[in-house]
Amino acid sequence: MRVVEITRAGGPEVLEIVDRPVPTPGPGEVLVEVLAASVNRPDIQQRRGLYPPPPGVTDIPGLDAAGRVVAVGERVGTLNIGDAVCALANGGAYADFLVVPAVQCMPVPTGFSFIEAASLPEAFFTAWNNIIWLGRLGEGETLLVQGGSSGVGMAGIQMAKLLRNARVFATASSAEKRAACRELGADAVFDYREDWAGAILAHAGAHCLDVALDAQAGPYVQQQLDLMAMDGRLVFIASHQGKTAEVNIRDLVRRRLTLTGSTLRPRSTAYKGSIATALVKEVWPLLASGKMVTRIHAVFPLTDVREAHALLDANEQLGKVVLAMDVERAAERP
Repeated sequence: MRVVEITRAGGPEVLEIVDRPVPTPGPGEVLVEVLAASVNRPDIQQRRGLYPPPPGVTDIPGLDAAGRVVAVGERVGTLNIGDAVCALANGGAYADFLVVPAVQCMPVPTGFSFIEAASLPEAFFTAWNNIIWLGRLGEGETLLVQGGSSGVGMAGIQMAKLLRNARVFATASSAEKRAACRELGADAVFDYREDWAGAILAHAGAHCLDVALDAQAGPYVQQQLDLMAMDGRLVFIASHQGKTAEVNIRDLVRRRLTLTGSTLRPRSTAYKGSIATALVKEVWPLLASGKMVTRIHAVFPLTDVREAHALLDANEQLGKVVLAMDVERAAERP
């Protein structure tokens, strides 16, 4: 099978397509013929040498995929050969075939192509884990999503509005991206290149946030804490602006604020399976009905994987970037 190999740390030029043997599913696993796989920020970080795979996980990049089950390992009672699935992979999705735990597979939502389905798992798993579970977003609360036009951001905006009837603020860099956030349900969107904290304060007043989802950290941390209501929760999924921050501990104690964060990739199969179950129950019906959507920015054949990575390096995408192993088959709706 074809796989994408990271030959060394660096830019898109370090990606090479090579041949490797097709893997065999073990107990609790299935083998999926991959028709489409999305390109995510962790893939870029792995290519740069900044996000190595956990011990025992393949070096092939790719965290989510869509395709058909072609082999089933022992102790798998929920999937059959021929099933159309999308899956959160532990790695290895940039390949013609992928071994993945069965519990991390979900049916392709009704009406979705394999390309569209491949755009879902990593973004929706991450949004659910950090906003619904760790952030404990409650009915009618206020959420801030930093980077609302990212895959995780767009998933999070929709979850908050449709599942929690939340008031949602978001940040984005361009007028086009801010408009996209509003189309997905954000109540107000701010330019993070300007004084976004001051703009939120002027718009909603002091201590207006119940939950914030942040991938920036650094100087953003105290700015967000200053906007938090009593019992507010700040959840980190990355630290692009800096790995350390100075915070006002007295204020944190006085207002009972919570700072937390997560990386999903090293979590157990059972944990990820629990998220998959929750998504299929709560989110998949909204996707099938059209109330919740995914947005595809570009589709590249696997042979153009370098161009796909260059697009994310430039941060010009609005929506998901997807690799298609076979463009025609990947565009099918099972």
